[in-house]
Amino acid sequence: MIEKIENILKQFGWMNNNIKFLLVLILALLSYYVAKKILFSVIKKLVKSTNTKVDDILFSNRVLSRVSYFVPLFIINSFIYLLPEYTTALKLVVSSLGILIFISVVTALLTSISNYFETTEKYKERPIKGYFQVVIIILYIFGSILIIGNLIGESPWTILTGLGALTAVLLLVFRDTILSFVASIQISSYDLVKVGDWIEVPKYSADGDVIDISLNVIKVQNWDKTITVIPTYKLIEDSFKNWRGMTISGGRRIKRAVYIDQSSVKFCDAEMLNRFSRFQLINQYIKNKQTEISEHNRLNNIDESTFVNGRHLTNIGTFRSYLIEYLRQNKNIRKDLSFMVRQLPPTPDGLPLEIYVFAGTTNWTDYENIQADIFDHILAVIPEFELRIFQNPNGSDFKNIVGKN
Repeated sequence: MIEKIENILKQFGWMNNNIKFLLVLILALLSYYVAKKILFSVIKKLVKSTNTKVDDILFSNRVLSRVSYFVPLFIINSFIYLLPEYTTALKLVVSSLGILIFISVVTALLTSISNYFETTEKYKERPIKGYFQVVIIILYIFGSILIIGNLIGESPWTILTGLGALTAVLLLVFRDTILSFVASIQISSYDLVKVGDWIEVPKYSADGDVIDISLNVIKVQNWDKTITVIPTYKLIEDSFKNWRGMTISGGRRIKRAVYIDQSSVKFCDAEMLNRFSRFQLINQYIKNKQTEISEHNRLNNIDESTFVNGRHLTNIGTFRSYLIEYLRQNKNIRKDLSFMVRQLPPTPDGLPLEIYVFAGTTNWTDYENIQADIFDHILAVIPEFELRIFQNPNGSDFKNIVGKN
């Protein structure tokens, strides 16, 4: 084939080297088109027809696209001898481009393998991409050294020896990459973050799901659909919260308090107890407590003519027991996780009565609905126990005071 083309070119003796060079370039471009559009299209169809994943990696679009550059390079290299004026320069360019294309093919193959690992159950949540990126960077560094050595006619080992003096400069240039690589190893070894984890990083205003972990950055899609990009090594330097444990447990904590006006707290008289005993959730509790308290006061000869003496039920204690039973019968609350209704230390804003339970879902919308339903009921039922919610005076309060005066 080459000899035939050579004979044709010799018949046109009037052609100068510039025209020969142009013809070689045209032939190279045609060969590239044939290889990419025809030959590799057939290969792609064959690859898609198989069930194995290995050939999908070896013959992916990215890999085949870069392999196709070898074809025009081979054509140019085959006809170099026809261009004696450009032989030396072309050999240097072709060999350097050959090294560059080879490295690009290998990196494309590594990228395809990385993408394949990210789709497997075992590795999809691991920062495997970072390790492949490190290998790719090393390949490009050595490739650059080979190309430079080829162009200046020096051995790559001689260039590597000379680079020893530039180590400090290289460390400075690749500082972030080195730190990120170390951070990636820590993240993987200690299983700190996976793709899909919900994390909070206050310093970077990140609050959402991790959508990508690479060598240099971690991408977090916030709940408002914005994307926060965090340097990988910065995630290790600063503290962050990972909500994976909550997701794995299947329950999300409800930890919220209502503030009771302390002046509304009092002992329960007979009329109140009689009314409370009609509340189905605590009627048995009232009966048991009345029996227990009466027996205690009797055994200790307590004068029950005043509430100060002996034991007596209070409206806030009874209300707390009501909430415990109410939450216990709520099918949306987990009973196998922390479960309590507790008093916190009094504050200037009232006496905090805190609900500390876990909803039986991690879905955000369902969680908020469950929490809202609970506190809707609490706020509505509190007056039934002759308790008041504390809140600062507002305009209507002052208007009522003025109106009464």
